[in-house]
Amino acid sequence: MDMTENLRPSGAHSTDQDPTSYPYASPSAYDGTAYNSAAGGYPPPPAYAPTTGRRKAKRPVALLAAVAIAAGVIGGGTATLVGQLNGQDSAATGSGGAVNGTTVSQSSKGTVAGVAEAVSPAIVEIGAASSAGKSTGSGVVITEDGEIVTNNHVISGAQQIQVTLSTGKTYTADVVGTDPDKDLALIKLQGASGLKTATLGDSSKVKVGEEVVAIGSPEGLTGTVTSGIVSALDRDVTVAKDDSGSSGQGQGQGQGRQGGGQEWPFEFGGQQFNGDTGEETTTYKALQTDASLNPGNSGGALINMDGEIIGINSAMYAPSSSAAGSGSSAGSVGLGFAIPVNTLKADLDTLRAGNGS
Repeated sequence: MDMTENLRPSGAHSTDQDPTSYPYASPSAYDGTAYNSAAGGYPPPPAYAPTTGRRKAKRPVALLAAVAIAAGVIGGGTATLVGQLNGQDSAATGSGGAVNGTTVSQSSKGTVAGVAEAVSPAIVEIGAASSAGKSTGSGVVITEDGEIVTNNHVISGAQQIQVTLSTGKTYTADVVGTDPDKDLALIKLQGASGLKTATLGDSSKVKVGEEVVAIGSPEGLTGTVTSGIVSALDRDVTVAKDDSGSSGQGQGQGQGRQGGGQEWPFEFGGQQFNGDTGEETTTYKALQTDASLNPGNSGGALINMDGEIIGINSAMYAPSSSAAGSGSSAGSVGLGFAIPVNTLKADLDTLRAGNGS
């Protein structure tokens, strides 16, 4: 006996039936009717629910759409990062388009080393010679052809001004304009071009506790970098308007002299510090910082961690020589003051016109 025939269910097709007539040969007959109508057909398979089929069809499409969106987001983020690394970020331009400069690279952002590397080329040493002697201060390059911002008291009364770049190259400079009431001055190098420039920030956004970097030439030490925080805002600081302090030592003269006694005189809270400011004084709202400042830092830059100038260093407190137990002026004790950069930006047109308040 052929055992395979015994295994056929009741009503099975005859052995001579054409196999192509089986209902299974029609792939579209999934509703079971073909099986029921065919003689001796097998029991129909379970019908597929139409809704289930639609869900299964949509799921891969939704997944592909999600992957495409994710890829787009990642791609856009990568393009943005590459743009920033290549210095293409539009925020790297100077405030209001008035002054353009070099900001800190994305990879070094937020570090003192990164700020120093980016901004130091735009900070210069200023030597001012007058009948009273020679002084040393600092300045900030704001245009490629050599416009430099500094304090008025650095160049006040100067008969000759020499500027030394961070590269060691020297230039002779002329005074363009001064504003004694704001203790600001603008000078310009003779025959300069292609200089590295600084970016002027926004001092209205400065907050107490924000990290800052100071760069200048204290005691003639060109390119000295110190760091600290903004320790207070809107300090009323009073400084001399010219170099004729009543202490007998001109402020310009004492600005960079080592061992020159009490230097950089200023007033605060009705008291005078570091010497007599004299009769001609001016008062302004200043940023206070604990970044170390010393004679020679005057006119240099106070910089935020994005590499933007937020202030022009202008005054400091130093203990008297008697209190320090030394024959020379003591250095910084963490009380320095800077003219807010917004004060400078508001005064630039006046300085360029050769006028002062």
